[in-house]
Amino acid sequence: MFDRYEAGERAVLVHINFTQEGEWEDLNEFEMLVSSAGVSSLQVVTGSRQAPLPKYYVGEGKAQEIAQIVQSTDADIVIFNHALSPAQERNLEALCQCRVVDRTGLILDIFAQRARTHEGKLQVELAQLRHISTRLIRGWTHLERQKGGIGLRGPGETQLETDRRLLRERIKAILRRLDKVAKQREQGRRARNRAEIPTVSLVGYTNAGKSTLFNCITQAGVYAADQLFATLDPTLRKIELIDVGPAILADTVGFIRHLPHDLVAAFKATLQETQEADILLHVVDASDERFRENMQAVHIVLEEIDAHEVPSLVVMNKIDNLEDQKPRIEHDEEGIPRTVWVSAMDGIGIDLLFEALTERLASQMVQYQLCISPQHQGRLRSTFFQMKCIQKEEYDQDGNLLINIRMQQVDWSRLEKREGAVLRDFIVT
Repeated sequence: MFDRYEAGERAVLVHINFTQEGEWEDLNEFEMLVSSAGVSSLQVVTGSRQAPLPKYYVGEGKAQEIAQIVQSTDADIVIFNHALSPAQERNLEALCQCRVVDRTGLILDIFAQRARTHEGKLQVELAQLRHISTRLIRGWTHLERQKGGIGLRGPGETQLETDRRLLRERIKAILRRLDKVAKQREQGRRARNRAEIPTVSLVGYTNAGKSTLFNCITQAGVYAADQLFATLDPTLRKIELIDVGPAILADTVGFIRHLPHDLVAAFKATLQETQEADILLHVVDASDERFRENMQAVHIVLEEIDAHEVPSLVVMNKIDNLEDQKPRIEHDEEGIPRTVWVSAMDGIGIDLLFEALTERLASQMVQYQLCISPQHQGRLRSTFFQMKCIQKEEYDQDGNLLINIRMQQVDWSRLEKREGAVLRDFIVT
């Protein structure tokens, strides 16, 4: 489909520092992204500007410098740590005589390498097609006009128009298939809601240690590595919490600064697990000097997917990389757990995480002492045993059952509705 330069494994990296805060990126994170994509860095070109220029993004002199470095190092590709316009990519490719990829294209390439499930591959393909659709012109400059005459009459549209039509049709087909996946996920969520099973979703900046924490809690054995975007496909596992009962823990894709909008849109079905969670575990790499900026980047993405109002518990991870940091729970003024300090790699503080999580979810619990007359004991006692909510039971001199129960508010409301006024009459005030 494209008459493009062959992409190789050897790259020249370009990182420009801007005085405008919105354009600012991190060089170390960029190098980790390139490494995660399996590309070897030959040289890093840096510079400073107040604002990007329309033609090459960088200045004319810096663009010529990049082209000379590409020629001297025999690089296969130039990667920018910034979002380039299609015209800027085309101009730079013509100057450097090699393929030019921006930050968005790099992240899309990493996602394409990591997608494992059918749904993940569809989501990545959708994001790639939306990104490519604005860059079709470069491949067909030699076919912008069709010629007339015998044997040269075409279907009435240029090759570029044909490709745009094929892209639109493919995007529609993927959206239809993803819609089916979204409906299947919705059925699973409805089933969990009917069973009143709370959902806990792991969110956080990429490489914060979400999958390592997920494995530590669930023993799931999902892929975890010290690299960006090791996890793409969501994984759900059942966990047991004291006083709460079963809960679903969801491991999700990591977020990053300036996450491409096409990716957010493509992963809408996956990120729905985050939107509809009962509580978010916001995993933070406490050893990262810029963890506050990373937390802010996560909040921005959560706002994009309308999940910023979901209650959250911050998990400060990787305390094994810090000195004088011990596992602990930090409470707010009202005594509610807000932050837990743990090390998922060493399994330190996981018991405190369970304790804080239980306390947050148990706020929806109710506790009663009942005095049940002999004629109602058998059925109600059997019901309470099935619900695993009995804390203590004994009989008084008259044969009444004195029982202490603790359960979720929704379970009590459902039981109260079923039993009517009889159950309320047994409550000991």
